[in-house]
Amino acid sequence: MKDKGKTKAVFCLLVTAVIMLGIAGAMLYRTNGELQDKLRKYDKLMELETCVNQNFYKNHDEEAAMEGAMKGYVYGLDDPYSTYLTAEEYSDWQTMESGTQTGIGVTVQYDEEGLLIVEVAEGYPADKSGMEVGDIITAVEGEKVSDTGYDEAVASVKGEENTEVQLTVMRDGEEMEFTVTRSEISVTTSEGQMLEGNIGYIRVSAFRENTDEQFLNALNRLMNEGAEAIIFDVRNNGGGMLSSLKEMLDPLLPEGNIAIATYGNGEVETIIKSDAEELDIPMAVIVNENTASAAELFAASLHDFDKAFLVGDTTYGKGIMQNTLELSDGAITLTVATYQTVRGECYHEKGITPDYEISLPENFVPDFGNPDIKEDIQLRTAYEKIKKET
Repeated sequence: MKDKGKTKAVFCLLVTAVIMLGIAGAMLYRTNGELQDKLRKYDKLMELETCVNQNFYKNHDEEAAMEGAMKGYVYGLDDPYSTYLTAEEYSDWQTMESGTQTGIGVTVQYDEEGLLIVEVAEGYPADKSGMEVGDIITAVEGEKVSDTGYDEAVASVKGEENTEVQLTVMRDGEEMEFTVTRSEISVTTSEGQMLEGNIGYIRVSAFRENTDEQFLNALNRLMNEGAEAIIFDVRNNGGGMLSSLKEMLDPLLPEGNIAIATYGNGEVETIIKSDAEELDIPMAVIVNENTASAAELFAASLHDFDKAFLVGDTTYGKGIMQNTLELSDGAITLTVATYQTVRGECYHEKGITPDYEISLPENFVPDFGNPDIKEDIQLRTAYEKIKKET
């Protein structure tokens, strides 16, 4: 009986071992299969690299070629807002988001002739050199912007601290030359001033790490000075950091959920909440076709919660959110969700239509640092409408 028991136990152990080996074999087969699938996926890239190395007519930078391949992979997502960043580009991105950068102290936008200057930071190199709002940078270091392209021209203007940059500028049909020494710039993205009749005016040009602090300082100062209404100006604001937007909207809106994000897997997340503190005075937001992303969400939040009316042109229409994820060498910015207010619809690829649609004259460029109620008809409309509510 004992021998039979031992035999049975040994048999059971053998069966268990066979089963375990079978499971391990299946897992190994599956793992190897997945590995083979991945290897086959990149066979084309390896084939391309071999072909280039064997046939290209001169020596080339293989690291640069690989970076190009990585950019191409993300480009294949067919999403203009997703991109691969090299280590240098990622560093530049972090610097920009922090609210400090090296440059000459101007804000520009695309123009057929070059880089149209829409803001000149007071006290910084461009201002000291005599450059003005409305100037168009047509060449950087002798290279025409029309030849190099917008992004490369902007990068060339920035450069390194304490170095000079030669700029060709067109002003009222006259060509001018400026030699400007670059410096480190603490970028002011939000500032305010009091207009006639105790109407506060707050300009927001972007959403960076320090924008919320600048914005709240301006708001508190204007309220302490007796502001009876506030006009927010987010024209030419392409968006930026959601964290700053949260802090800026909180004191303006009622308690509760304000905005949500919807991810690819269907998950819905509340991305902006507000506490019980709420500013209760008339408000308006001026927008235009270059108002995008977080700037649109700022305008939509105030509008959808009946806190402000909108004036200007239909906005750009970017209602999608990006995350920048650090890699071992560089980073990747990916679109991860759509977003909208809890009271409205997603405005992606549609934009937001203002309550009062008013367009500026074709050749008029607002001087945001010195708002002009008479000449700036979008500002004038906002001022006249809000004055009736005070």
